[in-house]
Amino acid sequence: MVDKRLEAFERLLTIMDELREQCPWDRKQTNESLRHLTIEETYELSDAILAGDNEEIKKELGDLFLHLVFYAKIGDEKKAFDVTDVLHSVCDKLVSRHPHIYGDVKVQDEEEVKQNWEQLKLKEGGNKGVLSGVPNSMPSLVKAMRMQDKAAQVGFDWPSKDDVWEKVDEELQEFKEAEGVEKEEEFGDLLFSLVNYARWLKINPDDALEKTNKKFKYRFEAIEKFAKANGKALENMNLAEMDAIWNEAKKK
Repeated sequence: MVDKRLEAFERLLTIMDELREQCPWDRKQTNESLRHLTIEETYELSDAILAGDNEEIKKELGDLFLHLVFYAKIGDEKKAFDVTDVLHSVCDKLVSRHPHIYGDVKVQDEEEVKQNWEQLKLKEGGNKGVLSGVPNSMPSLVKAMRMQDKAAQVGFDWPSKDDVWEKVDEELQEFKEAEGVEKEEEFGDLLFSLVNYARWLKINPDDALEKTNKKFKYRFEAIEKFAKANGKALENMNLAEMDAIWNEAKKK
């Protein structure tokens, strides 16, 4: 019996071969030209996940699959690697980093799984540091969370969330007292400590901020709609008027 998953994947590989050979646009692409498009597709997938839209998630996953196959095709043309190498590489890594599944290691919970993962990653990386796997181009808020999480997996962490909150209070006070160029630095320290506290509460700070962004957008757009419906310009409305509409939007 034919595995429909393999059949679908083979179809995608065949189409990629055909496009690379016959389509002027696809033939022209390089790793560098695809990079920003891949980032855009990843954010579109993120939007679909946050919206809980399964149809969009399916669509955006397809777009990302296309990009991954595209990179593998370019690698094959360069005789650097092919899609088989890519898939075997990740399979080997997954087996290696899950000794509690494919070996005789015992773990108590997901935290031990994460700790083992980081320890194994360090051994595989030779002289690479704990934080070397965090991409420099990663958005700053997400980067802060990942660095803190990785450091924690090797024991560099506060004893309790109360200690973390004390650090937040300390950084807030330092921010209040700072002046001039130091103000920006202290604000960064404050944000970093808040991200750390969110980690202790198992809150993803990037997701939390995005939900607040969406709330702000919805409520501000309610003010814009009111202004348009009443023939008013936003700049001619006073803050009390805007605030009243904002509070109404909060109830919906």
